[in-house]
Amino acid sequence: MSIEARLAGLGITLPEVSAPLASYLPVVVHGDLAFVSGQLPFIDGEVFTGTLGDGVSVEEAIPAARACGLMILAQLKAALIPLDRVERVVKLGGFVASAPGFTDQHKVVNGASDLMFEVFGDKGRHARAAVGVPALPVGAAVEVDAVIALAPG
Repeated sequence: MSIEARLAGLGITLPEVSAPLASYLPVVVHGDLAFVSGQLPFIDGEVFTGTLGDGVSVEEAIPAARACGLMILAQLKAALIPLDRVERVVKLGGFVASAPGFTDQHKVVNGASDLMFEVFGDKGRHARAAVGVPALPVGAAVEVDAVIALAPG
């Protein structure tokens, strides 16, 4: 089954890609690796903002991390990389806007990790970092980047 068919079967529609907010490329392919820049959580066209441990709960932020994962897939597709070329999700880097003392970043970033497994099966299992930071661009609650291994294409 193609990844596009799998997405359709899961009822997943990829979002419209967002333009870079600064001087960088959304996706760079080098050899058989695609490096996807940090993606913000667009939900219904708006960035999900706030700080975990200060007004935003883990339960609210998990879908935001998932939205970052969806944007990663959308950016790959926009870069003309067919999702069927994904040989392995190698690593995700998750950044969570966190108040002092908040220590559940790993639970938040599971939103993106679980999506990758849901879409790609075992090829979606990956290494990961989940890091608490004091602030993210435009006040986003979460940001996720990725390293993706690509099959020859």
